[in-house]
Amino acid sequence: MADNSISGKTDQILVEEHSYVRTLILNRPRQLNALSLQMVSHLLELFTIYEEDRNVKLLILKGEGRAFCAGGDVAAVVKDTTDGHWRLGARFFWIEYTLNYIMATYNKPQVSILNGIIFGGGAGASIHGRFRIATENSGNILVLQVQGWMVQRCLLVAWQHTLSLPCEQKLSLLEEALFKVNTSDPAVVSTIIDKISEHPPLKAKCAYHRLDAINRCFSKRTVEEILSALEKEAANGADNWLSETIQSLKKASPTSLKISLRSIREGRLQSVGQCLVREYRMCCHVLRKDVSKDFFEGCRAILLDKDRNPKWEPLRLDLVSDDMVNLYFTKVEDEEWEDLKLPARPSLLAASSMAKL
Repeated sequence: MADNSISGKTDQILVEEHSYVRTLILNRPRQLNALSLQMVSHLLELFTIYEEDRNVKLLILKGEGRAFCAGGDVAAVVKDTTDGHWRLGARFFWIEYTLNYIMATYNKPQVSILNGIIFGGGAGASIHGRFRIATENSGNILVLQVQGWMVQRCLLVAWQHTLSLPCEQKLSLLEEALFKVNTSDPAVVSTIIDKISEHPPLKAKCAYHRLDAINRCFSKRTVEEILSALEKEAANGADNWLSETIQSLKKASPTSLKISLRSIREGRLQSVGQCLVREYRMCCHVLRKDVSKDFFEGCRAILLDKDRNPKWEPLRLDLVSDDMVNLYFTKVEDEEWEDLKLPARPSLLAASSMAKL
């Protein structure tokens, strides 16, 4: 039974009630369910309400159409910021990261059904929950070219409770079984999922089989050293994955590569909350164009003009200095700005929410 009456919200988030279970459906299929400010605000409200509702034991999150979620609606963020309102973009990330934190520290099971395309913020809206279901349609998680079953092992292997369904048709069987849940005990949910899910073999060309090379190359200290290591690996033998990875890195914004590497390295030993505070600082500097305009140039080239020919500035890795990178990790010099303030959570849940990468 659908219920969209909470706070009079519109249909970008659909809610279905099944006894003690609530199914939340991302409902912007024409936009591949890209998250709008309205959507993250509504999701945050729903998660907050349901955590205190004794009649809700389990949440299911899924997408309408061929995508789970293609990330945040960055085109809207760019428009708001171009109109001179960078704070509107910052507000989107404030609410989105707060939602991610609530999910990561939630006291009830969340089952995310990743049946379709997933980018950026779509991963954030699902991976932080306890259970994730991948199908043969689960592809393009985050920025990695991983498809279907590779999702489980190539990226989500760092998370427990990520399972696969061998075909989309089994999703209805799984959902019907989950609708009967009347407890928040994760062991009960896990048992239900285990009965239906499978662990199919990976294809020979799967990137999972290249983990040794991946670890050798991406353990290097700098982006330049990572690229050099990849090129040496490629010189030792033909491998489409290596050449495609090298080309992807060389096409990317040099500034984005350097700040992303540093953020990943810092986050390995931090809690989810600490990571989100850092990411919010980075987003604010990006929106203010304090160092580079590459975010807006990338959106222009990919989403707006669609010429796929971004003009990065600085153009080369060697032109991105350590001082430029450091600025992204500092507080914003604005009297009205403040660091992300995350809500207080039960100490046990917050302590267990270490970064999962």
